[in-house]
Amino acid sequence: MPQLVLASTSPRRRELLAQLGVNFEVLAVAVDEQPLPGELATDHVCRLALAKARAAAAQLGPQVCVLGADTVVVLDGQILGKPVDRDDAAAMLRRLSGHTHTVLSAVARVQGGAHVVRLSESEVTFRTLSPAEIAAYCDTGEPLDKAGAYAIQGRAAAFIRHLEGSYSGVMGLPLFETADLLAGAGVLVRD
Repeated sequence: MPQLVLASTSPRRRELLAQLGVNFEVLAVAVDEQPLPGELATDHVCRLALAKARAAAAQLGPQVCVLGADTVVVLDGQILGKPVDRDDAAAMLRRLSGHTHTVLSAVARVQGGAHVVRLSESEVTFRTLSPAEIAAYCDTGEPLDKAGAYAIQGRAAAFIRHLEGSYSGVMGLPLFETADLLAGAGVLVRD
């Protein structure tokens, strides 16, 4: 079985990958996450997942199976990344309040010079949030390192009226797609 490395510092991604019962190591990589001019959100998230996996693979060699992942929130065609500060987080939450948005989560596998990318797309509907709820949530600090300024697995779970798609994808690592990639590399055995 090939060695598996997750190119991510996200504790959520580590927790999710561990659910698949595979042994893996973590390697932090630095990738510029700014969208390219005119880049579609689907292309952006897939490009970043692959860039992260390739950056780690370049350090490790071709015998290692590397996973990279990226997640973005999209509302009205605009990518909502991680907020820069509390005010930015509050502004994002005001925009999401009472609306349905898309969460795109891509996972890429790089091994032996070859790569495969899978994309998960989910629709999330927020109930209407009061200004006090937004302020209280921002005060927790939870939104500051999350795409779209919320954590579905955290306190923001109470904001979500409806989810269509992948819960793990909204968290940051779509497990169905990840398991498929790992099975294709011989890392995860399916009976």
